Amino acid sequence: MRKSVVAGAAVGAVAAVGALIYYLQEKATPGPDYRTLVTDGDLEIRSYPRIIVAETVVQGPRKEALSQGFEILANYIFAKSRGGEKLPMTVPVLQDSGDPMASDPPLFDDEIEGAWRMRFVMPEGRSVDDLPDPPEEVELVAVEPRRVGVARFSGTADDDKLNECEDRLRGWLARRGEEVSNEPEYAFYNSPMIPPPLRRNEVILPLD
Repeated sequence: MRKSVVAGAAVGAVAAVGALIYYLQEKATPGPDYRTLVTDGDLEIRSYPRIIVAETVVQGPRKEALSQGFEILANYIFAKSRGGEKLPMTVPVLQDSGDPMASDPPLFDDEIEGAWRMRFVMPEGRSVDDLPDPPEEVELVAVEPRRVGVARFSGTADDDKLNECEDRLRGWLARRGEEVSNEPEYAFYNSPMIPPPLRRNEVILPLD
């Protein structure tokens, strides 16, 4: 009995160390530089430079679309759906209910009900012209410099939590006299392997 307890404790310790190493590796994953203009607890206003993203649009419930869109974009950056070089993983993974017809040319020929747009930020210093050509379901897009409001939170990013953070962020921005220019975006910084209390998530509202 004692041996099994000791063995179980050892396995648990190894798993905990492995999870910690994985978490620290994820924390070191590069993301776009930004300037924090205002901070109020877990609420911020940030200024982002121009960034390049790879994006795709998929249909369905948000969580299923997140998984499907992630796979499509991961296959692009890891050169599974195309030839050429692999690209490094970056953070965050972005998701919004962006209009699939907003791209030029549009990603889809017909308007899609319940569509979600997924975006991976491309490595700093790369341009649309020097990145590998994407497959048909992926598009490379330049996001121009912008200001955004951000609500940061840890834990599981379920719909209730995202809506709660969005409402709180909208109220805070309104009290500051800021005008929101678009629907919310969601930013996810960690894989499902990271325990929920250690995950970093954000609700982002673009500002005029």
